[in-house]
Amino acid sequence: MKHQNKYRKFQLQQKNIATLERENSRFKRVYSEYENMSDELWSLENSDDKPVPDDFINAMILQTSYLEEEIEDWLVQFNENKTDIKH
Repeated sequence: MKHQNKYRKFQLQQKNIATLERENSRFKRVYSEYENMSDELWSLENSDDKPVPDDFINAMILQTSYLEEEIEDWLVQFNENKTDIKH
């Protein structure tokens, strides 16, 4: 049995992400890159194929974390703007 991809941390916010992807091309590109990198990273860490150097995996983890932070910032702004509109 395969383990769940631990890099998919935004699953509970898919509705907001879909809205942001429609409204902002930069967010869409960043989120797409994040999804691709997290999928690749998960595959590399769970593969029984050739070993991958730790430096490469660590660089991918670092890049993925930068993308996560940027996505989190977008989502916080989006949620704050939604809250502002409701009041």
